[in-house]
Amino acid sequence: MRLCLWPALAALALVLVDASTLTPPVLPLIVRNPYLSFWFAHSRDAPWENWPMFWTGSTVGFAIMAAVPESKTVYPLLGRSQDFLRQSSSYTVSFPQYNGATFDASTTNLTYAIPGSDVRITLSFLSPITPTSTLRQSLPAGYLTCIVEGSTDVSLYVDINGEWVSGNRDNKIEWELVRTEKSNSAKTPIKTWSITRRHEQLLTEFYDHAEWGTIHISAPAEVEHQSGESNYIRRLFAEHGTLKNKVDNSYRGIFEDEPIFAFSKSFKLGEKSQNSRGVAKDSVIFTFALTQNPVVQFASARGLTMMRPLWASYFSSAHEMLQYHYDDYDTAIYLASDYSEQLAKDAYASGSQDYQDIAALSARQVLGATQFSGTPDNPIIFLKEISSNGNFQTVDVIFPAFPFFLYTNPQWLAYLLEPLLEHQLSGQYPNDYSMHDLGFHFPNATGHSDGLDEYMPVEECGDMLIMGLALVNALKDNTQPAFVRTAPQEAVPLNFESTKRSHLVNPYGMDLTWEDIGTTGEKAAAKWAKRSYKLWKQWTGYLVRESLIPANQLCTDDFAGWLANQTNLALKGIIGIKAMSEIANIVGDEAESRWYSNVADEYIEKWQEFGLSRDKTHAKLAYTWYGSWTTLYNIFADALLCFHLPPNTSNSLGSSRFWGLEQQPIGGGSKTKPKSTFIPDRIYQIQSDWYHAVLQRYGLPLDSRHLYTKSDWEFFAAAVTSKKVRTEILQHVATWVNETVTDRPLTDLYETEGEGGFPGPNFMARPVVGGHFAFLALERACGGKASAGLKFLDEAAPVEIDVDQALMADMAEEQAEMGEL
Repeated sequence: MRLCLWPALAALALVLVDASTLTPPVLPLIVRNPYLSFWFAHSRDAPWENWPMFWTGSTVGFAIMAAVPESKTVYPLLGRSQDFLRQSSSYTVSFPQYNGATFDASTTNLTYAIPGSDVRITLSFLSPITPTSTLRQSLPAGYLTCIVEGSTDVSLYVDINGEWVSGNRDNKIEWELVRTEKSNSAKTPIKTWSITRRHEQLLTEFYDHAEWGTIHISAPAEVEHQSGESNYIRRLFAEHGTLKNKVDNSYRGIFEDEPIFAFSKSFKLGEKSQNSRGVAKDSVIFTFALTQNPVVQFASARGLTMMRPLWASYFSSAHEMLQYHYDDYDTAIYLASDYSEQLAKDAYASGSQDYQDIAALSARQVLGATQFSGTPDNPIIFLKEISSNGNFQTVDVIFPAFPFFLYTNPQWLAYLLEPLLEHQLSGQYPNDYSMHDLGFHFPNATGHSDGLDEYMPVEECGDMLIMGLALVNALKDNTQPAFVRTAPQEAVPLNFESTKRSHLVNPYGMDLTWEDIGTTGEKAAAKWAKRSYKLWKQWTGYLVRESLIPANQLCTDDFAGWLANQTNLALKGIIGIKAMSEIANIVGDEAESRWYSNVADEYIEKWQEFGLSRDKTHAKLAYTWYGSWTTLYNIFADALLCFHLPPNTSNSLGSSRFWGLEQQPIGGGSKTKPKSTFIPDRIYQIQSDWYHAVLQRYGLPLDSRHLYTKSDWEFFAAAVTSKKVRTEILQHVATWVNETVTDRPLTDLYETEGEGGFPGPNFMARPVVGGHFAFLALERACGGKASAGLKFLDEAAPVEIDVDQALMADMAEEQAEMGEL
């Protein structure tokens, strides 16, 4: 069965994003992967005051204008096109009334009013998140819907330049206009500008821009088009409100008589409004895409392999994919709107309006670091460590991001871990601990056959084991995406040959469930865990030797430097050992399961002796660093992995800390066996109280060394605090989002005092903001029961602590006996 869509999907999308209230410094426009990632810079200002930017902050030519023939006035809407419009008797340059931006998880809307008229314009940028359609999520393309309403004729204009296809402005580019005719496979005839470098450099970057691939901007066949020198084309539209359907075939450099590629559309609102006796409405859809083949190279089990994009398994050419993507708009917006609406409800119930906005703002940024590859039956997701150093498939970048995937689609987490597992199972990595990354710089996953990747052994082993068990739990609990799974009646079918090749996708591009495939989540979990059991054991063996008292090494917060005896790092390793006991149980090795569980139990007792301050008010930064403290964000994994469920947990869900009996929990209520707690309640309690005491203007500092913080870890930590403390942390982070002076896509590393700026290094646009989904992942975990195990935190108000006195007392007392230490 397929559903019938609502008539006005564009209007529906606008309704869904009306409620966003935060004012971040930058907003996503078209964000699909590390190279198709374009943003509204300085988004607290009017959109015409700055050019849009690539995620690095480098500007790109992207201009949108409106022209009103009746008044001979042209209005810049996005980008600084006014700089190209000299004074003329043919037109007047003016600025519209800007009514601001709203956003949800997939959409950013910019709204305008034309002064002296009833014309209203909305630019709606859609980078759809489609959790139940991996195929659609893999398409490297986004939409711009321009919606106009009023009773006065108006024309719209859109252009891009060669900066979209190269980071080096000295490069030469070539282009063509491609048209499609209406057919069985082309519902809406389109015309497409396709721009590429004259001499591509395969799998290379220039200041993080891809130097290979083709940028495409598509529009309905009936709109006007023109390419040519930027001043001439923009002035031509300002004078006439239209273009001449001409192609400049003089290929040249990006800024050599700067060539631009434009479309324009005239809306006869005056005539329509007279016929309808009211305000007329109309719209036009443009699409933006970046096609690359290959997308990366990967040292797979069969050797170094050029990896094709996933979409290439479904479509015979880039232009076939572009046509499908254009025709699929109704389905894409339907699925994206469903995700955005459910996320908004869940996040609001879990936190507040602010949390709803923070989660929505983070979603596209996570997926903006991914490339979908593999085959229909074996999809793979590759990930770039954006901005920090460009590493490929960094384990401790996937780890903070993984709550997003657990909430959105746990199967995507499996696709994300697959390259790391395949590479190490093939024996190409020499160390007995988990590798840090698959390659020094994306898009080249050439591995580290010398074993000289960044040294974070306890971190990476703990990360992999925790993520492995979290995925296994999600699979066996059948925690499938809690979003619409049925394609609407208007969905465009794939060609028969492409769907015949896959048992994971139906003819309308929707993912099949375990039941559809003929298996169960529990069987899938056991199969997945068993395949890599050799690695799980190997990494756990390392943790048994090295995690209780970690040697001098880095943790994921490598910018803070090397440190021995890290309390938070040791906890991650110990939880990793505990996770292995559950993985062993899943694959049927009960003896090993008991042994790992006993080791973990012994270690967690010793950890409490070593890691807590003498007065037991907080965890220390390191065992031997008296008078220090740390945000103990790794305790989140204890609750997430169902090690902290309440005693005698029943199969019925009951009420959560964050929803009442009348509300449906995220993920439903599957069966979970009762378990005793691994980490005692009092550790959660003292940390919750401590965070209340050390909170700063813009959030919770990472530790006692600095006033900077990491937002991903703030949300990990806040997820396992009392409701009062969670709310406090959330409010402070929201204040930071509204006030920070950072001018890049949402950073995760910032100062909690002053102007909330970059502390250096300057992180931006990183996928680790998937950690902002920690609340949602926790509430879905353990069949919806994980949060119930933390209800004790709400039984009393936070204890007031004199922080200075507690730290001084810890330093003043004689050093306690450290046992093995």
